[in-house]
Amino acid sequence: MSLAYISQQTIVYSGIGFLLFGVLGNTINIYIFSSVSIYRRTPASFYFLIDSIFKNVYLLVNLTPRVIGHIYGYDFANISLLWCKFRQSILIMSAAISLTLTTLCVIDQYLVTSSNPSIRRLSRIQVSYRVVIIAVIVWFLHAIPFFVFYGISPTTKTCASMNSILANYISIFFLAILCIIPISLICFFGYLTYENIRRTIALAEQHADRQLIKMTFSQVIFAFFYSTPLGILYLYSAITSSVVKDPDRMLKEYFAYMIISTEITFYYASSFYVFLFSSSRFRRNVTQRLFGERSRNKIRPKISRSMT
Repeated sequence: MSLAYISQQTIVYSGIGFLLFGVLGNTINIYIFSSVSIYRRTPASFYFLIDSIFKNVYLLVNLTPRVIGHIYGYDFANISLLWCKFRQSILIMSAAISLTLTTLCVIDQYLVTSSNPSIRRLSRIQVSYRVVIIAVIVWFLHAIPFFVFYGISPTTKTCASMNSILANYISIFFLAILCIIPISLICFFGYLTYENIRRTIALAEQHADRQLIKMTFSQVIFAFFYSTPLGILYLYSAITSSVVKDPDRMLKEYFAYMIISTEITFYYASSFYVFLFSSSRFRRNVTQRLFGERSRNKIRPKISRSMT
């Protein structure tokens, strides 16, 4: 079997799996974080909620046309100019928002575990509403040039940037904005959070939630493994951009890109399952909400019987 065939099969079957299980998991996340009262009061849970929405957007826009295209034998992005523009701008926006929200979760855990009351007061649900609105607006405006300058190349017949400046910026965007900056912020505030926890005797006194801390840092691990290969890929692309490559090398690079692309998609599809693994309270809430299971410790009223 050739690398091209393996790449194609990887795209198709992983795409179907990630689409089904990812959209299902993210939808359950949205339901749990929006309906369980304890989650509606914390900024980190609100970030998880919005993150799940945009991860679903990413999966649906990225994978649905891929699966349909394999069935019918063509890529919509290479046929429809409007879809080419829309798809690229939506993917750029949703990816940036998702990673921004993961970073905000880590920053919020630093705030809520701080021993300084003034810093802890910054972790408020009202503040998180404003921060999310600002983030969505910023990344929406950032995605506009992708909508404007993307088109179907007359030479390659594929969806690509028609502007050389934007084409060069894409590597910078993936390398710096989606990799270096968020990883640096996550590591920095993750370390500060660890120091806060290490110095704190009782997290409950500072209204810190151990379950949310575990969920946040489990998600951070996946974000790290998502960003690092992506950064390496685009760093390699930038270094070798002026190198003349033979077809065999280009095929191997394409295969590596497909593997990394699959791993990246796993990040957008895995949140629900990561939360299930890392939080007993989340598992309990999912069970209660989806299957109607009630607490076993529920007190039942005694029924008195009359003596005859």
